[in-house]
This record gives sequence, structure tokens and C-alpha cells, in this order.
Amino acid sequence: MLTTDFAPGSPCWLDLGAPDPYRAASFYGAVLGWTFEPVDPETTDFGFLKNAGRTVAALGRLTEEGARSAWMLYFATTDVDATTTAVTDAGGTVRVAPTGMDDTHRMAQYTDPQGGQFAVFEPRDDMGLDLVDAPGSLSWTELYTPDGAAAKTFYSAVFGWTYQDMPLPGDGGTYTLIAPAGRDVTAMQGGLMQLPPTALTATHGAAYWHPVFATEDCDVATAQVTANGGTVQMGPETAEGVGRLSVCQDPHGADFVLLTPET
Repeated sequence: MLTTDFAPGSPCWLDLGAPDPYRAASFYGAVLGWTFEPVDPETTDFGFLKNAGRTVAALGRLTEEGARSAWMLYFATTDVDATTTAVTDAGGTVRVAPTGMDDTHRMAQYTDPQGGQFAVFEPRDDMGLDLVDAPGSLSWTELYTPDGAAAKTFYSAVFGWTYQDMPLPGDGGTYTLIAPAGRDVTAMQGGLMQLPPTALTATHGAAYWHPVFATEDCDVATAQVTANGGTVQMGPETAEGVGRLSVCQDPHGADFVLLTPET
């Protein structure tokens, strides 16, 4: 489960780059009940997505030439500069060099050796998300990658993550559970799954991360996805031991999963 104690290597922030932030905000408002609070409505279309006044994500205009709209997941670090060195030593690349304000936070963005984009967040006064692991918030993270073994090696070198493999029903392959360094199975924060490059169509065969958002009723939330211009790639369906879930894209193509956890 996710918590807001933000142990090193655990998810602590996420943001979405969208061609039309206000359309994206309207979509997620309908699906997850979020409201959008721009930093300055007069001069910027960057702001925070809120659930009952608590920050669950950030949203801004997509400005990178040729980039697809996608959620960026941030993992906690106590030293963004040391993490940057670990990323490059392990074969990753730096997309955005360490930056930020020393009295609030620092961050950096990277690409893993299989093409998966992710980021880190070094908190100061700003600790990160206000709400996780509750309806209408981030509850899990997932990496789809063409090389699961290489991904495990890379992220272990960067964050010290530990893993637990579990077989999927039938011929579904193996799903790898991820926990931050020094934490047990109760602190599992995400999963990793190897897929053939032909299945990674959104990224032309490259790895990618996506968020899983908890919802009180997956079927109702999924209906809102299609009613508000998004698409459903799978589900809703029930996964034994997990819950009711659907795999979706928002109107700009950003991937996410809706989950009503099994009780």
C-alpha cells in the first residue's frame, strides 16, 4: 500500500502534461471527482488537481516537441544529485537535470535503459502528495517494459527496490511486485510486467510507467471515461485478489488504470 511517509524510492508525486489542461481537468473531474486549482488563472495553465481540498496530482500544458501526453511518476529521494549519478551509472539518461528551489523541493527526470520515463522528488518544505491509497487518488504504480530482468537490475541500482514475482493466471506471464528498500510486503507500491515490444504500441516498443487510481466504483468511473472523450482498452473486469479494474486513456491519450480494490 502507498503512504504519505514517502520512504526513499516510494511514489510521492505525479503530474500530467496535456495539450489542453482545462479539458484534461474536466475529464478527470468527471471520472474521479477532482477539481483543478491553477497557480495563477491569469497567467498560467499549470496547477494542482485536488480531491476534497487535498492535492492528488499536478497538471500543466504539454510543451515538449513531439512528446505524447502521459502521466509522470515521481519517486522520493533524499539526494537528487546522488540519484542522478546512480541513474547514469546504471545506464539511464537524464531528461531534466536536477532543479528546483532549495527551500521547497528539488526534482529531476530520467529515462531508464528500456525507454521508461520517470522522475524523482527531493522534499524540503513541500513533502509531496496530500492523499494516496484512497478513492480518487494514486493507489499503485506500474511499469510495462520489454525487458523485465534489465528493469529490475536498473531500479535496484537506483533505488534499492526489492521484488517479489507472482505468476499470472493461465499463460499471463509473471507480475513482479515492487517494494522500497528496507520495507516488507505490506509496503508494496507497484508492479512491473514484461511485455513484447509489439504490445507497447503507445510508446513504439519502449517501456512506460502509468498510475493506478483508486475509485469507489470502477464500473461507474469507467462509464465516465467514455462519456467524457476517453477510451477503455480493457475492462471493467475482476482480477482475483486485486479487485475490479479497467485500463483507460484520457482524451489526449495518457494511460491510467481505475481500480476498486477487493475488500
